[in-house]
Amino acid sequence: MRFPGEIIWLILWAVCVSEERCLKSEITIENGFFSESELAYPLNNETQYQCKSGYVTPDGTTSGSVTCLENGWSPQPTCIKSCDMPGLENAKIRSNSQLFKVNDTLDYECLDGFESRDGRIGSIVCGNNGWSHTPECYEIECKVPEVEENLIADPRKDKYRVGDVLRFSCRSRLKRVGPDSVQCYHFGWSPNLPTCKEQTKQCAPPPQLLNGKVKETQKEIYEHNDLVEYVCNTRFLMKGFKKIQCVDGQWTDLPMCIEVSTQSCPPPPQIPNAQNMATTVNYQDGEKVSVVCQDNYIIQGAEEIVCQDGSWQSIPRCAEKLGCPQPPPIEHGTIKSSEFSEGIKETLKPKHYPHGSKLSYTCEDGFRISEKEEITCEVGKWSSLPLCVGLPCAPPEYVVPHSLPLHKSDTYQDGEEIVYKCEEGFGTNGSASIKCLGGKWSHPPECIKTDCFGLPDFGIAIPIGRKKDSYRSEEKVTYICPNNYQLDGPNFIQCIKSQWIGKPICKDISCENPPKVENAIILDEKPRYLPGETARYECTEPFELFGEVEVTCLDGYWSQPPQCAEPSGKCVSPPSIDNGDITSFPLAVYAPGSSVQYKCLDFYVLQGPRTVTCRNGKWSTPPKCLEPCRLSAEMMRRQNIRFRWTHDTKMHYSATGDVIEFDCLRGYRRKTPAHTFRAICQDGKLLYPECG
Repeated sequence: MRFPGEIIWLILWAVCVSEERCLKSEITIENGFFSESELAYPLNNETQYQCKSGYVTPDGTTSGSVTCLENGWSPQPTCIKSCDMPGLENAKIRSNSQLFKVNDTLDYECLDGFESRDGRIGSIVCGNNGWSHTPECYEIECKVPEVEENLIADPRKDKYRVGDVLRFSCRSRLKRVGPDSVQCYHFGWSPNLPTCKEQTKQCAPPPQLLNGKVKETQKEIYEHNDLVEYVCNTRFLMKGFKKIQCVDGQWTDLPMCIEVSTQSCPPPPQIPNAQNMATTVNYQDGEKVSVVCQDNYIIQGAEEIVCQDGSWQSIPRCAEKLGCPQPPPIEHGTIKSSEFSEGIKETLKPKHYPHGSKLSYTCEDGFRISEKEEITCEVGKWSSLPLCVGLPCAPPEYVVPHSLPLHKSDTYQDGEEIVYKCEEGFGTNGSASIKCLGGKWSHPPECIKTDCFGLPDFGIAIPIGRKKDSYRSEEKVTYICPNNYQLDGPNFIQCIKSQWIGKPICKDISCENPPKVENAIILDEKPRYLPGETARYECTEPFELFGEVEVTCLDGYWSQPPQCAEPSGKCVSPPSIDNGDITSFPLAVYAPGSSVQYKCLDFYVLQGPRTVTCRNGKWSTPPKCLEPCRLSAEMMRRQNIRFRWTHDTKMHYSATGDVIEFDCLRGYRRKTPAHTFRAICQDGKLLYPECG
């Protein structure tokens, strides 16, 4: 029997206990579920939850936990969508992953001749609502130039792509002043367009060249476009273009003659473990002496040393013929046979191989040996290992429902992919491509029907059109910004695989605080400037202004400000280089410390510093543009060779440093060594192999 007071206490205890429990019904887990069967939990207890397939927790796992606290469950359980590999046009992916968690970054690179709003290389970020945006690589074009009336441009087109060349001539009886052609770069046309004149000025005799002279007999008067060639004195080497031209009364820039050293060399050094070399008292610049190693030693480096600028160059070493350890395995391959230089039988399976030993490799099914299959032990090291390259694949026989392949071919190389595009209203569940691996195709994708529900919030960005409860797959919604704001990124979002892709952000495009310029004041400065408004500078004495006197507010940022510098030490036009030009608009005069950058024509490779700087009235040394190699179909037919990895026989260009691989035509055999079939382009020169 319980007393009344005890009964009241039990009731209060029951009420308190019930208030300190958390119910599962108080939480809704979107795209997830609880993994335990209890319906309520005491204070400070936790329970586990699982995310549905295709979703993960914010830290990238498939499960998480929540805890019962005095004010309810904490933290709030969340399951977010992971991101699949996107399909891109005119771009290639720079990642080996297929699945990406929230905040993971995917880097991509636009193909040659294309760029995105981020430039040639960009990245997208996986977020709760899918990828941050869809990369769009568009073809780079140059605006159709405005050509004066008397100038004839060829070819005339509505659209010019990067690399296109526009050639010029003048109408009858007019003379061209300026270059005969310009080229389209990613930054626009270069050099500046020429003009046509009825009368051009003549030039006085050409200027004298320090340590050089004019090659031919000079004239008193030179006409427009006349050329004059220079030669350097003995022991001097020419740097720059050897000819200058009369252009409307002015000569183009002179070359330079640089002194060449003629110092002699002392007797050559004695190389350890090499046979004694015959010596004389002095050696002239350019003379060579052969190096021969003693028995059981092998030469490493050049077999001759050269006298250059008073010292010996290219000195090799005589290394002991050391053996090699067990060679490393190669992927998809095994050792087929062995050949030893000192009579060791293969049955001994040595752990140490003598100098000169050779091993042959073979590949597993579905793969073949790339290049040579044999390696050799040389001075303690094995020569480069061969590669097992996967065999090509025939076109796939199956059909992926509700999709079409983006390209077709009669055969596919190992590693090549076929990307499938789902029909409208369908999206891929996983990868959208199949890959050729060792002569076999990977598992095909699956196209499933997808929709999106509701619109995400992008702050002050305003969606256009009537809002709907649901949107079809691949449907787009366009956004606009209020006045004095501009969209940063795409102006639309798109429903892809039940997720919205894209993130329109409105940014303020007015400007604050014009850039400060040393030794200058800003006239009538304001706290804020609208797009298009300008701020004007004035230099304090005795400094002089270089550049534009005003800066302009351009969509939230300021244009390039001027400089206020002392008049002494300024520079005129930067030095010109063959097959290249500066990337910025040329100025009449440059302030001390100013710099410009150079860029070469297509296929030319820049050698030296890209940037030159104005110091004490002179520019630093400019770079060179190394010539490409022009591959000739006629020369290849004459040598009975073809490209190894392509059947394209058209003439094309390769840049300096590029490796071009050749093979014999069917029915011919190699006449030159195997290494000549991997030719390297070096400043416009290329040695072709030969087959007979």
